[in-house]
Amino acid sequence: MLYDSESDGYRSGGDLFPPVRKVLEELNIIRTSHLPGQYSKLLCPQCQGGSTRERSLSLYIGEDGVSATWICHRAKCGWSGGTRDGKLYPALKNATSNVETMYAISNVEVADVISNVEVLAQKDFTVENMQLEQISAEHLRCYFTSRQISGATLQRNGVMQTTRNNKIFIAFTYRRNGKIVNCKYRDVEKRFFQEKHGEKIPYGLDDIKEARDIIIVEGEMDKLAMEEAGYRNCISVPDGAPPKVSTKELPPVEQDKKYQYLWNSKEYFEQANRIILATDADTAGQALAEELARRLGRERCWRVTWPRRSETTKELCKDANEVLIYFGQQALKEVIEGAELYPIQGLFRFSRFYDVIDAYYNRQLGTELGVSTGWVGLDELYRVIPGELTLVTGVPNSGKSEWIDALLCNLNHAEGWPFVLCSMENKVQEHARKLLEKHIKKPFFHAKYGDTIPRLSANELEQGKQWLNENFFLIRCENEELPSIKWVLDLAKAAVFRHGVRGLVIDPYNELDHQRPSNQTETEYVSQMLTKVKRFAQHHDCHVWFVAHPRQLQNWSGGAPSLYDISGSAHFINKCDNGIVVHRNRDPSAGPLDEVQILVRKVRNKIAGNIGDAYLSYNRATGEYADHLIM
Repeated sequence: MLYDSESDGYRSGGDLFPPVRKVLEELNIIRTSHLPGQYSKLLCPQCQGGSTRERSLSLYIGEDGVSATWICHRAKCGWSGGTRDGKLYPALKNATSNVETMYAISNVEVADVISNVEVLAQKDFTVENMQLEQISAEHLRCYFTSRQISGATLQRNGVMQTTRNNKIFIAFTYRRNGKIVNCKYRDVEKRFFQEKHGEKIPYGLDDIKEARDIIIVEGEMDKLAMEEAGYRNCISVPDGAPPKVSTKELPPVEQDKKYQYLWNSKEYFEQANRIILATDADTAGQALAEELARRLGRERCWRVTWPRRSETTKELCKDANEVLIYFGQQALKEVIEGAELYPIQGLFRFSRFYDVIDAYYNRQLGTELGVSTGWVGLDELYRVIPGELTLVTGVPNSGKSEWIDALLCNLNHAEGWPFVLCSMENKVQEHARKLLEKHIKKPFFHAKYGDTIPRLSANELEQGKQWLNENFFLIRCENEELPSIKWVLDLAKAAVFRHGVRGLVIDPYNELDHQRPSNQTETEYVSQMLTKVKRFAQHHDCHVWFVAHPRQLQNWSGGAPSLYDISGSAHFINKCDNGIVVHRNRDPSAGPLDEVQILVRKVRNKIAGNIGDAYLSYNRATGEYADHLIM
């Protein structure tokens, strides 16, 4: 095959290959005449080199004479593309994309490039056997210079070149204790292949021997860039990044093929106190960081934040080499020095919440002191704070459910809160009646207690039904099985996300399914159940009222029960944020029969309430509660 200078292409047997010149001219890539295999810096036709007219376009004419690749290294441009057999690959904006997206070269085409490359079938690799030599090809030297990598760094890291099938490749030698155990090859068009029988280890492994701090990057060029910034304690993964984080449990070591290079060199990581994950900024790079952290231990991992390419764009530098190219060694040092602790789910510093603490101090959260119950006398003792659990108890027919319904109506009227109700003892129509009476302040039916208040009208009923439909959501089990607490909380979670509910009522505890393992005590079960309820409340900023009946009271004299009288376990009072006993007077000689005591017996948040008693008057006709003054 001979080069034909007149056609700017190769000819073979008198037949010309499609010339690359035509494609370049159509793209306005103006070049001086030169032979294939050369590398040059030109004015980019897309950005015109910016205001300084920088010759930022790197053009390489392939040795075949009919292929070319180009990359603009200006941060605001990044235009790139290529040709093969005279056909144009789509030009892309990201000059550092991987080979599949950058040049649209398929695996088959990569295979074509190396199909005739002879790969060593032995593990005793040597420079002589692999026919390696020092970097001397002009286009490779220009390539590394454009990437800000010096000859000294190349030499120290064993970066060499080799010629296979008349094509020159960069050779990254992988060494353990100074001995070559693998080699990765690539051309300037970012096409890779490795020795078939090479050992899977990180690139630069010897540089982290006995290192306390280790930096891990995603590519060999990033490892070299780190050295230019003064960091030799750096390695690169050999096989790139996964497309996403695996949702599966970590496999056994022998089956963890993708990350075998970690296990093959685990002794190098054991002594490290800090591992800085400086993987690429893209999704795959962040997935790689997570997979590395899972295996190396999040507790000793740190991560970097790559800077923006310019002040006018939100686009980040992709990796260490880009930072070096665009901003220099000092900027790359600052990236490493600014590395932050790798996040561990569930473990935080207080600094993570400074904005919330400040808002709390300045009373900007809106509900930091809780919201009013609607009763002045009770507000001094108990206010409703989102995310808390209130335990409500009382002897049967003391008005626990009625009082909670009245409280919900007050909160809805004042704050607009919607609620989800899991009230298994109430029929739907009965519960609707009680809520509507409190909302409209009229009896649902004609009064039976000598009152002259008329029942709510048909129009008021229709308006009331609309109000119910918009503000209350029901959790009901429509078969004979008892619902579990998990089933209730899952439905309540759906109500939070779909309807924005701010409160959940579970009334009562004994209507739930409380089957527990045979080796678990009732105390242990109640503790775990209430922990789930509290987590739901906190995670969804939703107040939960949990009604629990007291156990059978022996020789009951008519007084109010204690929270410790709740059937089941003392964990009820230990776990709740607020504990309330609702008690109704049944003795005419002791006071008015419409008097209801709200006994606040526990308040965890001291700024929202206190231990004490409040008194309300109950209107039997409308189900309303009002402040009751004690004379």
